[in-house]
Amino acid sequence: MSTNSEAPDRVALSSLSLTDFRNYATASVAFDAQLVVLTGENGAGKTNLLEAISLLTPGRGLRRARYEEIARIGAGAGWAVAAKVVRNGEETRLGTGLVDASPGEARTRAVRVNGAPAASADALSDYLRILWLAPSMDGLFTGPASERRRFLDRLVLTIDAAHGRRVREFDRLMTQRNRLLEERANPGWLDAVEAELAERAVAVALARAETAALLSARMEREDAASLFPAGRLALAGDFDRAVVGRSAAEAELGYRASLQESRGADRAAGRTLAGPHRSDLDVTFAGKEMPAALSSTGEQKALLIGLILAHADIVAATSGMTPLLLLDEVAAHLDEGRRKALFDKLLGLGCQAFLTGADPAIFGALPPVALRFRVAAGRVAPLD
Repeated sequence: MSTNSEAPDRVALSSLSLTDFRNYATASVAFDAQLVVLTGENGAGKTNLLEAISLLTPGRGLRRARYEEIARIGAGAGWAVAAKVVRNGEETRLGTGLVDASPGEARTRAVRVNGAPAASADALSDYLRILWLAPSMDGLFTGPASERRRFLDRLVLTIDAAHGRRVREFDRLMTQRNRLLEERANPGWLDAVEAELAERAVAVALARAETAALLSARMEREDAASLFPAGRLALAGDFDRAVVGRSAAEAELGYRASLQESRGADRAAGRTLAGPHRSDLDVTFAGKEMPAALSSTGEQKALLIGLILAHADIVAATSGMTPLLLLDEVAAHLDEGRRKALFDKLLGLGCQAFLTGADPAIFGALPPVALRFRVAAGRVAPLD
């Protein structure tokens, strides 16, 4: 991952259209502002709009829902999201949705770019990078390691578009190895699978470690007076400690030897016991030298916001384009001083940001240039 010394291209969503998506039969909204505010009662559909935007990237979006679950109740099983993205004045049409399949075939998500089918959702990363914060992430620092791994992989993906493919390949090869162990397959077959598995495992671990290092360095440069504290990130786990400080080739050979030695134990356990799928992310509140998990709820929230803002800066520098920020119910949990600091930070970053909240009053410190909408019962209208 390398940084771009030139100013990043400004990327923004200029319009969004939905069909049979969650509680929206149809909706079409135009955006012409850096800051977009969506207010309305709980259950009105604010988060659904953010989820629709988040599906304009690889993966399952901010809710991680199964695609079949997204379709509007009472409609068919399909749904669609279409958007226009502007990058330095050049417009691109992006679309995704769940489409019909032939009898006996699984329904799959389709992706289109300017009306033409894309080979996979990975193509979306060429036009758009998206970061998000949602209430479901409030327990990130105290929850299971799997959630922190998933969070870190999403951060890596917005910098390195190939990371998602490497993670998927690692998971596929690990499943294949587990099956071969169970079947007591020829050792030569295991050797071949483990060679590929080690290559993907080390690549995944190194990409995660590099992103963690970039974020730590960026947050260390934050003004000491900032209301969003700096954090220090590091990967935790035996596998990660074995990879750090070694060349990729050395690390791969070491992991291959470990996999070969652990075949008996892994067969007995029914799974591969060591690898990047067991890694964790340690986050430390740098100002207090305290693990984030032991910090107060307010400090954890501020630290998470600071982390996302720092990452947005890194994404812009490495990808050459400003990311979109989706901030679901974030401002409601901040005091007045931190809310204003957040709004100022967003303006300074130059990223287009979408913010949701039940009470319009919490956005009172936003400048007049912000575009405000009222969401009610699956309808979106400008707020006068």
